Amino acid sequence: MYKFDKRIVITLDAGGTNFVFGAMQSNDFIVEPITMPSNAHDLDLCLETMVKGFEEIISKLDQKPVAISFAFPGPADYPNGIIGGYLPNFPSFRNGVALGPFLQDKFGIPVYINNDGDLYAFGEAIGGILPEINQKLAEMGSTKKYTNLLGYTFGTGFGMGMVIDNRLNRGNNSAAETFCLRHKKHPEVYVEEGVAIRAIKRVYAEKSGDINHTFEPKDICEIAEGTRPGNQEAAIKAFEEFGEVAGDAIATAVTLTDSLVVIGGGLTGAKKYFMPALLKQLRGVLHSIKGEEIPRMPEKVFDLDNEEEFVQFAHGAARPIKVYGSDRTVIYDPMKSTGVAITKLGASKAISIGAYSFALAMLDNME
Repeated sequence: MYKFDKRIVITLDAGGTNFVFGAMQSNDFIVEPITMPSNAHDLDLCLETMVKGFEEIISKLDQKPVAISFAFPGPADYPNGIIGGYLPNFPSFRNGVALGPFLQDKFGIPVYINNDGDLYAFGEAIGGILPEINQKLAEMGSTKKYTNLLGYTFGTGFGMGMVIDNRLNRGNNSAAETFCLRHKKHPEVYVEEGVAIRAIKRVYAEKSGDINHTFEPKDICEIAEGTRPGNQEAAIKAFEEFGEVAGDAIATAVTLTDSLVVIGGGLTGAKKYFMPALLKQLRGVLHSIKGEEIPRMPEKVFDLDNEEEFVQFAHGAARPIKVYGSDRTVIYDPMKSTGVAITKLGASKAISIGAYSFALAMLDNME
């Protein structure tokens, strides 16, 4: 949407250890990023660092930026730019900080702050997987066009963003979340305990009996591959359980939103081990009290990274039907279809494009 837009937006990758400042134009970074320690333990120093970083980026530009836009950890009142609550990586923000208004006063331009999962989904919807799928469908002669997307990040936690009719859905309270759904295998436990780095490590320990292991998910993936010593069966089962628990939560969300799904984050490198179990959940069945079987989801689910499945997804079950009382026919496809894909942009780039696009969309809506 904004691939050829010449307006500049200042961005920030806000980590608990480092801040990385940048500037985007036409969906791409245009200056060398600047990295500074975030000083998250000290509010005064943290805000001073933030101002300094933005000032240095602005000094490198040949035109004035139109906005500042970035992701910041919550809990937060994102529409009003207020950060506050339990933030493990930003302890100095716990009592509430009006970060957006502070930066707007300093720089005199609009400031937009969002959750990283939201910006990831919006970036994929604006400049990533969604337009790519729609273009591919058009090239294959399909009349289908998708406007809803759920973006999931698999990493330290289980993040999600939701785009409905090409607009980011932030909810009424900045609280459209997935981490707090129920864990399929442990209904009194929240789902993120089964869909995160710590879950891979924990399940590997349980299945292998090696409760003191120091393996990270990358190591456990290599064990599954057979390229690193360890319990291969336990490694494979750790990723399979991860996929099963994630798939159950995703199935619930897709049933409510009728969306495509894109998955990003550091754990996607192990997709060959978790994706079959994830898809199995989406393609599963439910039963009535009498034992009658129905599909888990109304839609037929396709792996959109599989070319053969994409062809089926594109063509569906389309057929001509005659318009009653005339010789005219129309095309009818009774197959409801959705699909899952792994990001091609990468989560970091998608978040940046999301931040850039969100700022311009907000500005355009105000004009």
